Amino acid sequence: MEALTLEKRQLCDIQGRLFELAFKARYDSPAFIEAFMKSRTAAALDDVYDRLQWAGEEYLLEELNDETGGLPKAGTLFPQEAMYWTGYVYRFWHYRMGESSRDIIAHADAQTMNDCWAGFHTLDVDMAIENLLELEALSQNAGAAQGEPQSPGP
Repeated sequence: MEALTLEKRQLCDIQGRLFELAFKARYDSPAFIEAFMKSRTAAALDDVYDRLQWAGEEYLLEELNDETGGLPKAGTLFPQEAMYWTGYVYRFWHYRMGESSRDIIAHADAQTMNDCWAGFHTLDVDMAIENLLELEALSQNAGAAQGEPQSPGP
């Protein structure tokens, strides 16, 4: 696969630092991740170009906090490194697969990312995404085998 441009890698880093900043601010990790990935702020980052893309993580966190009417403080805190990795992978996933942030979190939610971080963070990011998609497929197949209703695909 073609390597991401420097600008795209920098935006992956900004999003990783945003998630890390949410940890440092002691925001509930699953609630923050869910709110961010479904927010207008994330949708702006998904655009081909938006001024927010270069605003920096502090400004992005402030924008999201305003958009949500206040992010909840800590209930569950994922490890700081897992938060950075999650933010980075989600943004990389957007660039690699062309999916929106809202669609990406439907594939791999906050808890899945935290659970997989220890085993996947040393992998190439493309391989980590591939493994996350395989886990989703296995989970859907297991649910179908047990007679659980399947969620519709994207």
